[in-house]
Amino acid sequence: MKVLVINGSAHPNGNTAIALKEVERTLQENGIETEWIHIGNKDIRGCIGCGYCRTHGECVFNDLVNETATKFEEADGIVVGSPVYFAQANATLTAFLTRLFYSTPFDKTMKVGASVVACRRGGASATFDQLNKFFTISQMPVVSSQYWNSIHGRSAGEAREDGEGLQIMRTLGRNMAFLIKAIAAQKEKDGLPVKEDEHIFTNFIR
Repeated sequence: MKVLVINGSAHPNGNTAIALKEVERTLQENGIETEWIHIGNKDIRGCIGCGYCRTHGECVFNDLVNETATKFEEADGIVVGSPVYFAQANATLTAFLTRLFYSTPFDKTMKVGASVVACRRGGASATFDQLNKFFTISQMPVVSSQYWNSIHGRSAGEAREDGEGLQIMRTLGRNMAFLIKAIAAQKEKDGLPVKEDEHIFTNFIR
């Protein structure tokens, strides 16, 4: 069983990384393999809505998004971490996730998703909500903790002083490991939930 750990911060060893490493360590203690992907300082273009992925099964921009797609397909879960910029996730991370989720044709049902945010003071819950939307539109269960998954600190390393935030991350890691194992057991017994034959699409003008 494996989880991808996505660091959306431009700083590979900043406060976001401290939170993610606490989750990662707890996952590993509970028998879950992890792989770390740092994208916050990469040059990632946003989606241009060209439709290339619909006919080719991958994004037209052949960068870290396409490299990650296969790993995402094989993984049982994904943890995404971001600093808070103006009550939003890092724009590079947002572009990465938008293209990763939109361009990949494989079924993400029952892959487990978790988001982690780091901030100085405010905007954490808005960023947390933003990141979770990638999971909930994809039929991915979202992992909860004892509080919203946020940690606080301004300068690099200050998050280590947030005892409650670190405990939230450890609880998140344990809950994620439990959920992944429970889903795997149920899939082995009965398979994935049954899907309706037709996916209905509607809009507000017809």
